[in-house]
Amino acid sequence: MEDIRIIELYWQRDETAIEESETKYGSYCGTIAGNILHSKEDTMECVNDTWFRAWNSMPPEKPGRLAVFFGRITRNLAIDRYRKNKAQKYGGGQTAICLDELSECIGEERPVEDKIVLRDSLNTFLSSLSEKNRNIFLLRYWYMFSVNKISEQYSISEGAVKMTLQRIRKKLREYLEREGVGI
Repeated sequence: MEDIRIIELYWQRDETAIEESETKYGSYCGTIAGNILHSKEDTMECVNDTWFRAWNSMPPEKPGRLAVFFGRITRNLAIDRYRKNKAQKYGGGQTAICLDELSECIGEERPVEDKIVLRDSLNTFLSSLSEKNRNIFLLRYWYMFSVNKISEQYSISEGAVKMTLQRIRKKLREYLEREGVGI
């Protein structure tokens, strides 16, 4: 099918536009994503997301060259996914885990005034900890290190790190409640 006809199908909100796009440009977009991602599953997902993004872009956009339009979308999606995968690889997905652990002490959403008081209280609390415990806390919740990495750095078991963090979080919660900054 000609590109002009495929674009018309998008503008008419006809779902066969996606089928025709996949038929004509699926392997082209798959090659672009595959060269960036080197993962069959991620590549397939990027190509499918390309059709979705195109569906949401047309109208109002009317691309001059459909291959370039799809290629640009696919490339951007693949690069975003690559960055996300790389961040998870190096961060080990620790950010979400760490924030979940801390939410039991400090809560989730707070007004800005509460955040300032919380910051000051947290600094005071951290200065009251031993250097080792303060460093373990900061490695986990500021630098988002995995428990395994912390245990290697301090040559202690993962269980000891988990227990130390649990005790610090408990002390932090009690401290914040005493200061009137509790959840």
